[in-house]
Amino acid sequence: MNPGAAQPNAIASLMPIIFIFGIFYFLLIRPQQKKQKEHEKMVQELKKNEEVVTNGGIHGTVVNVKDTTLILRIDENVKIEIDKKTIAYLKKSR
Repeated sequence: MNPGAAQPNAIASLMPIIFIFGIFYFLLIRPQQKKQKEHEKMVQELKKNEEVVTNGGIHGTVVNVKDTTLILRIDENVKIEIDKKTIAYLKKSR
């Protein structure tokens, strides 16, 4: 019996697992990382008077931007302070 003969068979049996991991990386992990980086960039570039929507569905206008929070005006004389992380997206200008 040749002990080296088992090596190619072991590598060949790992190839489907490596292939499946590659598919998961390019179809699930990489796009999610890209989306997360774009969201972080959008949150860091928030400016006064931009209209945003929070993860909770609150629509408002940015009044003040702080380090980790911002103040939204959601109605006349109604302002709330929220974490920047809770911003879902910017509303598009019409």
